[in-house]
Amino acid sequence: MACDFLTVETAFLQRIYVLFFISLATRRVEYVACTSNPDGGWTAQQARNLMIQFGDEQPFRLLIHDRDAKFAGAFDGVFRSEGCKVIRTPVRAPNANAYAERWVRTVRADCLDHLLIVGRRHLERVLRVYAEHYRGRDRPCGRPPAQIPACAANALGS
Repeated sequence: MACDFLTVETAFLQRIYVLFFISLATRRVEYVACTSNPDGGWTAQQARNLMIQFGDEQPFRLLIHDRDAKFAGAFDGVFRSEGCKVIRTPVRAPNANAYAERWVRTVRADCLDHLLIVGRRHLERVLRVYAEHYRGRDRPCGRPPAQIPACAANALGS
């Protein structure tokens, strides 16, 4: 599991921060939350919400995030209490969290660059719909499995 923040400027010049968690195994966005004032308490609460969403089934063993001050000790503590290893990326190394950075680029190019966001609720709705669209893809490239040689071979039983 990887997580990161992205920022979105609204039509009324308000900055909204988006915290998201993406699965490294499936490249699915598992959780998205928005706020105009992120702090350590808020990020820790979102971590608890994510763990509640998964319940007893915990599909990941590690969490990768950058060294942003918003990821306070309580945030890491939520995951460590569930038995997850927390890995902080090196300073100024965005490639260390490549899956999260790629999703930021994709959501901006596919969605946010084409819309004027009015406020936090509007952004939450747009990201919820986009995350469902992104989850619905069979593969990150967006092609159906039959068009990908490895998937076609698996479908034929090879």
